[in-house]
Amino acid sequence: MRIATWNVNSITARLPRLLAWLESSGTDVLCVQETKCTDEQFPYAALRELGYEAAVQATGRWNGVAVISRAGLADVVRGLPGGPRYEEVAEPRAVAATCGPVRVWSVYVPNGREVDHPHFAYKLAWLEALRAAVAGDAAGERPFAVLGDYNVAPTDDDVFDPAFFEGLTHVTPAERAALATLRGAGLTDVVPRPLKYDHPYTYWDYRQLAFPKNRGMRIDLVYGNAPFATAATDAYVDREERKGKGSSDHAPVVVDLDL
Repeated sequence: MRIATWNVNSITARLPRLLAWLESSGTDVLCVQETKCTDEQFPYAALRELGYEAAVQATGRWNGVAVISRAGLADVVRGLPGGPRYEEVAEPRAVAATCGPVRVWSVYVPNGREVDHPHFAYKLAWLEALRAAVAGDAAGERPFAVLGDYNVAPTDDDVFDPAFFEGLTHVTPAERAALATLRGAGLTDVVPRPLKYDHPYTYWDYRQLAFPKNRGMRIDLVYGNAPFATAATDAYVDREERKGKGSSDHAPVVVDLDL
């Protein structure tokens, strides 16, 4: 079974590439972030033609998440239970579904913006709510994973230059401690390092030739429980999908499971 996560940075803009990638990669379950569309605008029909169905939480031009599956969809949860609001809005940042033998969450963790910004406190509160929401599944016997854009680089090895990020979000002790607490619920990072290259980054800014210079970050993560991690036989970042005109600024992260 092949499971992946991909921040597509607008599913409408990326739809031709997304459909082609689903066909060529043989992915069974894809967790998507930043759909940037309403539920009515989501491309259910185009995905259905390829044999996929989707569980979606999307409300407009910002954020939005989905689980796209050809392995079934059951027990769908839209929204983060107990999650905080930002400026009185419950943002569309989490959706869960059971896809055959595996249960997954697709998450788009808040960015945080700046360390002293209210959005940063919201980010930490959101991560704590995520830990509480997934703790039961994480401790269970069914393969389970939380996949998505975490907007946190777990270690200094996950950014191209730690000095560049000094004083910025995504690398602070508070954010990394929140990830450690999440792992403490029974999850582990199932994408090994190193992979087939020295720095398996998943995100590169569109500006300043960041991708050609490999000035990236590893912020798209797959955190799985013990049954999920044990079943994982391979994992990789599909850097090829970051190349070319019309790409997202993120690359898909893929995990193969022997179930």
